[in-house]
Amino acid sequence: MTNEAQLRIGDLLRTAAGDAVPLVGGIDDASLGAPTPCAEYDVRALLNHLFSVVVNFQVLAAKGTPDFSETPDRVAAAGWREAFGAEAGKLVEAWSAPGAEEGTSGALGLPARTVGCMVLLDLTVHVWDLARATGRAFAPDPAVVAGLAGEVEGMAPMARRMGVFGDAVDLPGDATAFERLLATTGRDPRAW
Repeated sequence: MTNEAQLRIGDLLRTAAGDAVPLVGGIDDASLGAPTPCAEYDVRALLNHLFSVVVNFQVLAAKGTPDFSETPDRVAAAGWREAFGAEAGKLVEAWSAPGAEEGTSGALGLPARTVGCMVLLDLTVHVWDLARATGRAFAPDPAVVAGLAGEVEGMAPMARRMGVFGDAVDLPGDATAFERLLATTGRDPRAW
């Protein structure tokens, strides 16, 4: 049996997308202006960011060069909830393809598995952000959290230097593994 931390990125993304798609699909238009735990994003902006991540990381799975130069307002289009579900499905397919986790990934020049963990992290943490912003609970699958734990600790120093993560948040000893993961990214899970 495979250790949870060694599960393939495609399998972990399939699990994460299975949790993310219904939560995103349940966001009503009245919530789009609500603040999120990501201070720079309201719900609409965070949804558009997550859409762009999901689309561009499909390209990275195929070792291509994504275009992060702009973030289209996909939420303005009719059917955006269904479109998010379709793009999440394409992301899972892209990272499930043979060779997606091997070598380096696209223009980032990072190990492909690390890049896959980056999109897995966004699909997990930003869905928590959206859940909190819209007054809902969210707890990802423990296998996803276990698959991210070591990678997130490893990428944290670089992510902090780049301004992607905030400073780590101190939590009490009874914190869950997911709360610790959120705290590593600079989020205080108990404040929201």
